[in-house]
Amino acid sequence: MTARPYISPTAPSRRDGLPNQTPAAPPLRERKKHRTRQALIDTALKLFTQRGFGGVTLDQVCDEVEVSKRTFFRNFTSKEDVAMAPLQDLWTAFLEELQSSRLNGRPLLELAQEALLAALDHVADEEWADRTALSLRLAEQTPSMNAHGLHFCERTTNAALEILHRRFDLVNPDDPRPRLVADMLVAAFRYALTGWAAQAADTDEPAALRAPARQELATRFREAVAALPGSLTLSAAPRQTDI
Repeated sequence: MTARPYISPTAPSRRDGLPNQTPAAPPLRERKKHRTRQALIDTALKLFTQRGFGGVTLDQVCDEVEVSKRTFFRNFTSKEDVAMAPLQDLWTAFLEELQSSRLNGRPLLELAQEALLAALDHVADEEWADRTALSLRLAEQTPSMNAHGLHFCERTTNAALEILHRRFDLVNPDDPRPRLVADMLVAAFRYALTGWAAQAADTDEPAALRAPARQELATRFREAVAALPGSLTLSAAPRQTDI
């Protein structure tokens, strides 16, 4: 059995009411693996941006980082996988948060929203924001990245539903509502992400004067989720034309 990390009795509470954990630093070997993985992501995104996604081979990425292709494939499955890693890391953290979330009678959408915001807190520093912006710009020009992203999204949605059905009292497997909650969450985040990326691309304001990118994205996401109920009852009135 793995020992649980020590939790300080004076640690501040998280959104779910649990105390924040202060885990011990990972072993040196794990830190080296993490640095290698981040170097592969940063190098791939840089080369793909400079030369185009199709103009860079895996060998070139590995040579730049000075690692073998075997090391690359320990971390990623393809060029698309490494290029989409920033957002995939966020959704992987979301699944981890969902594993430990407490329902406590809250609506499922609220629980999922809080899990994704907690994941954003966990992974989204300014470097993540820069990587994500590069990844999104590449995806706009690369159909294979979009296809990879759709496949990853479907797998992540199914994994989230499996967690929810395993941990909570969602008895009827044919009930469409959990799947619709997951789809609405993804749609709200995608809407927020699109607006966030467009604003980041258009602004000339120095980074030091801007609100933290994580805060901007979290705010947009909360606003998008808050708009979901109204979108379900939005009426489509005929357009008035001038006579």
